[in-house]
Parts: sequence; structure tokens; C-alpha cells
Amino acid sequence: MEEEKIEAAREPLLSSTQGRPRKNKYALGCGALASMTSILMGYHVAVISGAQKYMQEDLGVSNTQIEILSGILNLASLFGSFAASYTSDRIGRRATITIASAIFFVGSLVITFATNFVILLVGRFVTGIAVGYALMIAPVYTSEISPTSMRGLLSSLPEVFINSGILLSYVSNLAFSGFSVNISWRLMFGIAAIPPVFLACGILAMPESPRWLVMRGHLGEARRVLVKTSDSPEEADARLQDIKEVVGIPLDCNEDVVIVPRSEKNKENIWKEMFTDQSTPAVKRIIFTVIIVQFFQQASGTEAVVLYTPRVLAKAGLKSDTELLGATILVGLAKLGFILVATFTSDKLGRRLLFLLSAGGMVISYVALGFGLEIIDWTHEENFSWAAVVCILAVVAVVMSFSIGFGPLAWVYSSEILPLRLRGQGASLGTVMNRIMSGVVAVTFISLYEAITVAGSFFLFAGITAIGWVFIYFCLPETKGRSLEDIEMLFE
Repeated sequence: MEEEKIEAAREPLLSSTQGRPRKNKYALGCGALASMTSILMGYHVAVISGAQKYMQEDLGVSNTQIEILSGILNLASLFGSFAASYTSDRIGRRATITIASAIFFVGSLVITFATNFVILLVGRFVTGIAVGYALMIAPVYTSEISPTSMRGLLSSLPEVFINSGILLSYVSNLAFSGFSVNISWRLMFGIAAIPPVFLACGILAMPESPRWLVMRGHLGEARRVLVKTSDSPEEADARLQDIKEVVGIPLDCNEDVVIVPRSEKNKENIWKEMFTDQSTPAVKRIIFTVIIVQFFQQASGTEAVVLYTPRVLAKAGLKSDTELLGATILVGLAKLGFILVATFTSDKLGRRLLFLLSAGGMVISYVALGFGLEIIDWTHEENFSWAAVVCILAVVAVVMSFSIGFGPLAWVYSSEILPLRLRGQGASLGTVMNRIMSGVVAVTFISLYEAITVAGSFFLFAGITAIGWVFIYFCLPETKGRSLEDIEMLFE
């Protein structure tokens, strides 16, 4: 009987959404606002690419210390990810986003006024905690607030905003490079303390996630949010019924506030459900998929391109700061532009096709970049040459390929395949894997290219990405157009 009610609610949902091409502006606004923390995250991740030269001149920071400062941000985000998982379930998604903004503010100030490597390290560690918060909570909130017709668009927003932050950091590097050495890098980091103040205030106007509200028994408030964030009243009813079924609330219960049954497992038991014999084959496959997708997103080496673009371009023949930082902005524009392409096409073309195009394009681009750098080494060409043009175009092609699939869709896919009861913990696991691999790439890239050359490093990334393409082809089902609660069936 309960299944019939759910199906009855879904039938008008399908017919109504098919005839409603217009986007839900309220849901779009909520998703965009929640994803603003991702701008700060992207900015802090990439700003060190252009600031590191001036930090070395001002404070005498070594290459090894630069690797540590680059990597500590990602490793510290592990703590932020687990903390965000706890706070998002305890005090809500919205409050967790506010906490992330506050931590970004503190971290920016610590770095700006640092006088030695230790203080820089502390500031980057604090900022890394905020990165973990942003990485975990923004995709979860946007996926839970999104109507089915816009889930790909809204779930891609965090990655769009991350890349907007990366581009802004490159612009900041160029804009402040003309100041004195001891001022320029401080301005690059210090300006990032301003947006969190306004962002924390703006977040207060956002609604709470309807799924979190239902899990807390606030059905009336959840219903009001769903009506605003759905394409039709029928869709709002269907989404509410789906969530109630997963949480364990009777489908015929229409009270504004109810006591949520304790049959939903305690948080400690959720971990057991994912990793013990209590886990179903579908849950095991979902958790494995989330972890492996996040592994390949970062093991593909894109963090090396983002953090060390000026060094790579210097190897290709660019010399002056203006040339290096200007070319870096070009890379940032390409990265952001193709993120937008993926954002507006993932709901039409599907996740799987874009994943395959992305990984395949990265393999080809890495190989071209490797050969271009090898030719420069073989010919000992010190001036700008045709091989340098190949290298620059290959770098741009790498970020374009990454941005059309792996970049935004790893987060979209991970968020939407996780069942509601496991979403907080499962998203944290994916974020942990993502940050570990990102940290490993950031901490080891300079040492890696000194050991096997820059070209050899990119040939290695090409091989890893090729393995990722094979995994995607054989193991990732298409999720386009399915409700979050139905996706688990794909992994049965």
C-alpha cells in the first residue's frame, strides 16, 4: 500500500517536470549561495601558485617548505571533513556552512600576518580545515535542495565556484605582483578575509536542507522548503514521501513535528552498516565507487597543474612574471569555462559520457605535454619555441578536459548515489580520499619532477588517468534523471 502511494506521487511528478523547462530560481539561488564557500576554497588552494615566489624571497621559504605549505591545506581538510560530517548532522547543513566561512576568515588573517614558516604552516592548516568543511557540506546541501530536473546543474555549482576562486587567485597573483616583495604575497592572502564576513550573513537567509529537517522530525518546515525548491507541488509531495520512507516516518503522517523513530541506526552503527556484514552488496558497491571516483579525480594530477602552473610554464620557456602569471590566468579561464559547459550539459548528456570524454581528453593532453617538455629538454631550447606553444596548449587542454567531467561530476556523482541514511558519512569518506590524494600530489610534485623530470611526471599522470577511464567505462552506471532515493537500485 505504501509503495502504491509513492508511485502515485511520482507519476504527476514526471508528467509535470517534463512540461516545465523553466528553472526553479529559488533553488538555484540557495544552491549558489551555499556554494560560495567553494570560491574561498578554490582561492586558498591556488593562490600559493603565484605567491610562493614572493614568499620565498621575503621569508626564505625553501622548495620543500613550499611543498609542505601546498600539501598541508589538503591534509588538514581531512579534519574539517570529519568535523563537517558531525556538525552537519547535529546542527544542520546551513550552520555548518557558516562555520566554514568563519574558519576561512581566521585562516586568512593568520597567513597575512605571518612572519615565519611556522606561522604560515599554522595559517594554512586552519584554512585547510575550512576547505574540508566546504568540500563536504556544499555538495551535500545542493544535492538535497535540488529538484530532480536541476540536480546536475545545482550539484555542479560547488565545482564551478571552486574554479571561480582559482581564477580569482590567479588574477590576484598578477594584480598584486607589482607591489614590494614583503607586501605582495600578504595582499594576495589578506584580501580573502573580506568575503567570509558577508557570506556568513547571507547564509542566514538560506533555508535548511529539507532532508535534514525530516531527519529531525520537522515535517512542516521541510514541506514548506520542498514546495519552494521543487518544480511543482506534486514533486514536493513525492520528494517528501521519499525522504519519510528512508527515515522511517509513516507515509500517512502529516503532522508538522513528529518524533523520528529510533529504528534509524545511530551514527556509530551507520559506519558498521557500511563496512561490516550488515552492509548490503549495493551499499558496498556505492561506497567503493565513491572512494575510487574521488581517488582518480586527484590521482590524475590536476592538483599539480593548479598549484605549479607557473613552474610548468617556466619549463616551457616563459620567463617574466607577467608572462607566467598572465598565462596562468588563461589556464584559469579555460578551467572555469569548461566547468560551465559541464554544468549546463550534465543533465542532458549524462554523467557517464562526460566522465569518459574527460578522462580520455586528459590522457591525450598529458601525453602531448610530456612530449613537448621532452623536446624542449632534448633541444636545450631556452627561448620560446613551437614546442612551448604545444606545452601551453596541452596545459590548457588538461584543465579543459578535467573541467568537463572529472572536476564537477566526481562530486555530483558521489553525492547523488549515496543513500540518505549514509550520505553524511559517505560524503566524508569520499572527501577524505580526495584530500589525501590531493595532498600527496601537492607535497610530492616538485620532488617527483626532480627525480623523473617534469615530462616523466605527466606521463605518469597519463597512465593513472587511463586506468581511471577503464574503471568509469566498466563500473559507473548512468544516474541522469533518477531521483536520489531510486539511485541505490542501480547498484543492486
